[in-house]
Amino acid sequence: MAGAALAACGGLFVYSVLDTRDADDAPERRVPAAAVTYEVTGQGTADITYQARSETGQAVVVKAAALPWRKTVHVPLGKDPIVSIVLGEKGGQARCALAIRAKHVQSATATGVFGRASRTGALATSAATTS
Repeated sequence: MAGAALAACGGLFVYSVLDTRDADDAPERRVPAAAVTYEVTGQGTADITYQARSETGQAVVVKAAALPWRKTVHVPLGKDPIVSIVLGEKGGQARCALAIRAKHVQSATATGVFGRASRTGALATSAATTS
């Protein structure tokens, strides 16, 4: 009996060492989310930061994005979508806007050298949209 238990433990150890599957192969956990569209209009470039699908609520940063720029992503319910822009050293003018479930929520305009603007919207946890 002791030999069988030892063999079973050894087998599990060998399997765990030889298992070549990556952690990335694990199925993605689905989180209820809503479609959010971020849009930045203007000329030139801007650094853009926006909220995308992430359980931790981490932001995505796009450096020197060519304008106009538009991105639709899914944001987890309960995480407020946000978009911010920072113009470069050449300045100019750019407008950032966000829409939740295809409905315009807010917009703001940045002007001048290193001009900044940001907008956020409320994304309720009770909505029934998933992706």
